[in-house]
Amino acid sequence: MMNIAFLFPGQGAQTPGFLHRLPTHPAIAATLDEAGAVLGMDARTLDTEAALTSTVAVQLSGLISGIAVMRALNAEGVEADAVAGLSSGAYAAAVACGALDFATALPLLKLRAELMESAYPHGFGLAALVGLDEARVVRLIDEIDTGGQPLYIANLNAPTQIVLAGSDAALEVGIEAAKHAGARKAQKMAVSVPSHCALMDDVAARLSEAVARVEIARPRIPYVGNVGARVLREPQDIGRDLSTNVAHTVRWYDSMTVLYEMGVRYFFESPPGTVLTGLIHESFDDVKARSLTDTPIETIVYLARRARSQE
Repeated sequence: MMNIAFLFPGQGAQTPGFLHRLPTHPAIAATLDEAGAVLGMDARTLDTEAALTSTVAVQLSGLISGIAVMRALNAEGVEADAVAGLSSGAYAAAVACGALDFATALPLLKLRAELMESAYPHGFGLAALVGLDEARVVRLIDEIDTGGQPLYIANLNAPTQIVLAGSDAALEVGIEAAKHAGARKAQKMAVSVPSHCALMDDVAARLSEAVARVEIARPRIPYVGNVGARVLREPQDIGRDLSTNVAHTVRWYDSMTVLYEMGVRYFFESPPGTVLTGLIHESFDDVKARSLTDTPIETIVYLARRARSQE
């Protein structure tokens, strides 16, 4: 029976110093050291305020913190039955399920972030909408005039939590239209690239070439993909998800529904942030969701043992 899932967030939740606020645990310290050796730098410098203005530092620090906390949980006897990662978090999920080595994931994700950053160095980004469903947002995009600049649905995080991607000008028009349509919240996000839309097609093509050159193994546990929101078990399918999710809408709510239907009732989110935990609580009534950002490892271990006792 599936009961426990590890979730890995994408960019947007990082705050200065978050790597230094990770729990004190030998596995976490070792992972930070390993990441530094692979990258040729002190990984602990990736969470400074200045560093986090870079997409590269944001995505790498997220991967490092996710794997560090996962290894700490593993060392304490907590194992996942399935994994999923939102956007760049998919790389941590691929490592967590055994499909990708950590030392391979780091340079791959670095390349992804560099390609994204160089493709649109300024003038583009994301906006979060709360209170409108997918059908209404699709109509909204069709109805508004963005001056010829495209606007896309980037993420479907919950039934009424949707992220838009596009130019800053198009996003401002979309934000105002969403407010007039009844959105409870509509605002720009602290992300400087238009992820998960056709604007990233060239990035996906170049990343696909890089992914094709690395070894991807068959996962030990189910990996739920971003693009199709389904369980992926074949290495080539996981590789395709890792390389192309940057150019496709992330159907996160559908991915969480897949895990729920598989029997998962305990969701543990790696740092940084608590966004995914909040989305789980909003979407499902009979689950336990906790983030390692604000929940001690000891509490997660206790919950995991309780989950196993219910199997």
